[in-house]
Amino acid sequence: MPIEIKELHIKINVNEGSKSSASSSAPKGKSEDAVAECVEQVMKIIERKKER
Repeated sequence: MPIEIKELHIKINVNEGSKSSASSSAPKGKSEDAVAECVEQVMKIIERKKER
């Protein structure tokens, strides 16, 4: 029996003072790779949902 998630709660903390240090700490290529991987995983989930 498949499990269906009805609600998803996402909580993040944003620090106004550390904007410049956060963006400079991660290399640009790494963050772009992570975003691309996340997008790919979301697209796979959407495709699986359509198959049902």
